Amino acid sequence: MAAELTSATAPDVPVAVPDDEPAPEVTTETRALRSVQDALAKPPVVKAARAMSLFGEHAGGWLAIGAIGAVADRPRRAEWLTAAAGVAAAHAASIAVKRVVRRRRPGDPGVRVLVGTPSKLSFPSSHATSTTAAAVLYGGLTGKKLTPVLVPPMMVSRLVLGVHYPSDVVAGSALGGAVALGVRRFMTRRRNRA
Repeated sequence: MAAELTSATAPDVPVAVPDDEPAPEVTTETRALRSVQDALAKPPVVKAARAMSLFGEHAGGWLAIGAIGAVADRPRRAEWLTAAAGVAAAHAASIAVKRVVRRRRPGDPGVRVLVGTPSKLSFPSSHATSTTAAAVLYGGLTGKKLTPVLVPPMMVSRLVLGVHYPSDVVAGSALGGAVALGVRRFMTRRRNRA
């Protein structure tokens, strides 16, 4: 496994394909993905990225934090539950977009896939979507700026693991932010009515 994590990949090496098929094009995004892996995919980073992947799978870790907040902060239980529902909605939105767009995960031979995934669909990153939604919504409840602390590491982790293109994580983060802002407006209106 150590060899798998530290093996170097040659940039833009042509792939042998049958004569009747054109060689796959190496895109700018594939080059960027290879560069991130070459720079960062060292065993300790990969281990941390895999842990983040597990935590963010199906938004499970973020939903658990919302449930803990609802139990621990009884006066704002409804707000924590609404925020957790917002995280779930953002995750569901990312799955819906994935099924419409149907972009395949990176398949370039120069990209190492270092974690399993529940589907072969790539755009947008559901991990980036739910993490951004959680950072915005839970940050609003805690009064802490969670977005710069939580979102970039999750986005980069998806590239390190070779399961998303850069545009997947950017789009996922934008989608999560949009859903979270809509949920925050709803929460503010509801609070003002009470």
